[in-house]
Amino acid sequence: MPFTNDMTMMYTMHAALRRDLDRIARLTARPNDDPRHILRTAAGWQMFTSYLTIHHTAEDDLLWPPMRAALADDSDGVALLDAMEAEHAAIDPLLAAIDAALADRESGPHRLGELTDALAVALRRHLDHEEAEGLALIDATLTEQQWRAFGVEGGKRVAADVHRYLPWLLDGESPEVTATVLGLLPASFQQAYRDEWQPAFTTLRLWT
Repeated sequence: MPFTNDMTMMYTMHAALRRDLDRIARLTARPNDDPRHILRTAAGWQMFTSYLTIHHTAEDDLLWPPMRAALADDSDGVALLDAMEAEHAAIDPLLAAIDAALADRESGPHRLGELTDALAVALRRHLDHEEAEGLALIDATLTEQQWRAFGVEGGKRVAADVHRYLPWLLDGESPEVTATVLGLLPASFQQAYRDEWQPAFTTLRLWT
């Protein structure tokens, strides 16, 4: 659906999270490797959990509060925000449980598979819900200035790691999406991405 505000970064982030869920599912389905060892030592798992947490806490801290203020008299809108927050809250314990299983020598691969399956179901359901209903509510509630301010403040939370975050975000994306996302960023970031950040990222062994 058409939006007044630019939702490019939101959709790109969601695509990156779904991409890594697919990779995690493939790892935990391997019959001959212990997925506990693979995920425990995987830079990809650390990036996934870190950037997912940053994304959700940015929404919890910076997005939902001004929307609640604007929707104080809209019971349906408030109910949707309640659902968004509840879905976030359901994901955090799953991440913690997976990390605990990775550190537990007695926890078998089957237990880890159940947990990662539960994470995939919960996170995919949330992403789908946010895209089906949440983004439209955001677009109808926030002004362009407020939406841009959220993007700026959210960007500050990955600023120290932008050299890894941006290549991670765009990993596997089409040239068209990559060009669109880079076009939203300062020229210095675009140049650094092409000359330094993306080439360095390709040398990382994220999931081995």
